Amino acid sequence: MATTTSRARRSIDAVVRAVLPVVLALITAGLIIAAMGKDPLDFFGGVWKYGVTGTNWQDSLVLMAPLLIIAVGLIFAFRGQLWNLGYAGQYLLGSVVASGVAPMLSPVLPGWAVILVVLVGSVAVGAAWSLLPAILKARFGTNEIITSLVMSFIAVGVVNLLIKGPFRDPKVPAPQTPVIDGDALLSFIGDTKVHIGFVIAIVLALAAQFLFSRTAFGVRLDVFGFSPKAAQHVGINSTGMIVLLFAVSGALIALAGSVDVLGHYTYQRANWSPAYGDAVMPFVFLARLSPLAAIPLIAFYAVFATGGILAAQHTGLNSDFLLVVVGLILVFMTITEYVGEKRRTGQSYLPAGLKATALQPFRRLGLAKGDN
Repeated sequence: MATTTSRARRSIDAVVRAVLPVVLALITAGLIIAAMGKDPLDFFGGVWKYGVTGTNWQDSLVLMAPLLIIAVGLIFAFRGQLWNLGYAGQYLLGSVVASGVAPMLSPVLPGWAVILVVLVGSVAVGAAWSLLPAILKARFGTNEIITSLVMSFIAVGVVNLLIKGPFRDPKVPAPQTPVIDGDALLSFIGDTKVHIGFVIAIVLALAAQFLFSRTAFGVRLDVFGFSPKAAQHVGINSTGMIVLLFAVSGALIALAGSVDVLGHYTYQRANWSPAYGDAVMPFVFLARLSPLAAIPLIAFYAVFATGGILAAQHTGLNSDFLLVVVGLILVFMTITEYVGEKRRTGQSYLPAGLKATALQPFRRLGLAKGDN
């Protein structure tokens, strides 16, 4: 009985820590909108209108597909306490494989074969591109934050060179790839605009959740993430785990890029980046690195991003305001985690000096008990 109660409390605490930062960020965003002389209800009503009502929910699900795949890719790395911050470059590499290779293969291969080659190719390129940071981390202890960022910058340059060079469409003045033939695009689900990339994203999230929670690999990963030194003592190959996690993370993020191009964009321009990884990051941590918990959080952001752009325009706000909301979620997530950990360990929410200052008026009135 006690175990069940404790488990329920942990579940409630996890839900509160995931939802509360979002609610506080939205309330703060509303206050900022009001301070700017705009109506926050018009903005939030517009988010719902343009992100859910009518057929707009389909656009939200289309956006959700690459976001969720990226989230799963990041979770693989983060659960092993590895910081794969090269997601921007990995996504673009996957997308350029789709936008550049698919038009070349369409005249000689059937559509399903083109899709298969592109998806497999993007996965291979994303995994290969992440190997250098992984090997440097595993063999020499090099900070993977720096190396993954450097590799991302290089990837962005390589992608732009490809689009302006061998992958460029000569019929278009601006540097971009040719539009992919319709037979080589991901098919739609029924009569909707939602492509099967959404199904791929959901399946990957559920498969990852099963892998983490129901398999021996998930146990080894948890041990490694908790303490790499302890993992070595129980026979877990630290080098192999680092390389594997980086490769899977990079492969999934690149897959997200190819799915996005094959299902939505159909071509790619130079100097283009949707910055999905930056937007997804807070929700990955709000989900506490759970792929299953990430699904509703990513769905929320997909609706907010899809409807928020038009809502911001109609309210008289800049579309960059959406980034402000994401930043607010990060701030309140940090505060919520700090307070939650203090509460869990029975400590004061305030630093000792600040707590003493705060209690001083009550001590003068004889209302505070003790000095602690």
